[in-house]
Amino acid sequence: MSDANGTNGADPEQDPGASNLPGPRGEGEEIRVQRGMFGADNGGDTSGYGGLVRSVRLPGEASRPYGGWFDEVADELEGALEEQGLLPGNAIEKTIVDRDELTFHIEREHLVRVAQTLRDDPALRFELCTGVSAVHYLHDKGRELHAVYHLRSITHNRLIRLEVSAPDSDPHIPSLVPVYPTNDWHERETYDFFGIVFDGHPALTRIMMPDDWQGHPQRKDYPLGGIAVEYKGAQIPAPDQRRSYS
Repeated sequence: MSDANGTNGADPEQDPGASNLPGPRGEGEEIRVQRGMFGADNGGDTSGYGGLVRSVRLPGEASRPYGGWFDEVADELEGALEEQGLLPGNAIEKTIVDRDELTFHIEREHLVRVAQTLRDDPALRFELCTGVSAVHYLHDKGRELHAVYHLRSITHNRLIRLEVSAPDSDPHIPSLVPVYPTNDWHERETYDFFGIVFDGHPALTRIMMPDDWQGHPQRKDYPLGGIAVEYKGAQIPAPDQRRSYS
């Protein structure tokens, strides 16, 4: 039985000669080496995994063929961009196929055009964006903030992902509200928690935290504790100061 991507359930790592499989996954880029379960580096890891050492890598760029309908979507998108006078290589930074999911990494200045093409082209028809979230890779220098969009084609029953990066020093990404109006509140939440500024948003304000809150709580450099609780006059200690088993 074939799966949704037409890979027949085969594992390209174990059976690289099987037909209709995506290209081997790239080695990826190591952005840091994590020690311990939570990356504590001051001796305060009380999880019992203080000796754990692992490499943190981002998935590498995939090679053709991607497998199943992934190639069809990639071909249609690249062809549609060329028809608009935009070289696909200038808009699409890289294409990732990882865990049976297709992700296009888009240069932020071309995000709106790519999204509109994916929505309007009859062969693509990704009519629905189910929202935007973000990831803060503190050690991914020059592109620390990643915005992630999930697009669904109701017409063709397909799901893809767009990913856009921006540096901490310039956290601006174009808003997709003009293309997908339902992104309004999702972009506000992402701005609130990660500090990504969505240029062109009709009313970019905090949605969860108080308007005068300092910082963005889901960034990796945000303190985990020690924050004053004003209405009680108390303070929540940081996790590495709460208790120790040693």
